[in-house]
Amino acid sequence: MTPALEALGFETGRKDLFEDLNLWLRPDGYMKVDDSGIILEIERGMTVANCRDVYDFWKCHVCPSAHYLFLVVPVGLQHNSKEKPRRVFEQVKKRLGPLFRHEDQRGVRGLCLFGY
Repeated sequence: MTPALEALGFETGRKDLFEDLNLWLRPDGYMKVDDSGIILEIERGMTVANCRDVYDFWKCHVCPSAHYLFLVVPVGLQHNSKEKPRRVFEQVKKRLGPLFRHEDQRGVRGLCLFGY
């Protein structure tokens, strides 16, 4: 976690957010906001291949202390010069976008997707 994010109020690796569910999960960052909170997840190379974006969404969905997810993902990713670059940001947007199209009950009220 960068000092800049800590200066904004994010706590690093908070362990007690999922105790009520008997789950041992830790977000990269957490910030309490009013009666809810924000989970911050920063993903790297395996965001799409290992479904980390969906896992992070689920983590926020089951967290009783947070209803908002800040998800930071690569815009593009290329592991070697022979490989075609993957458009990770666009893939994540395409996968998670439909989860907000219908008015139904879910634990995530909002998702902010950031690309780097």
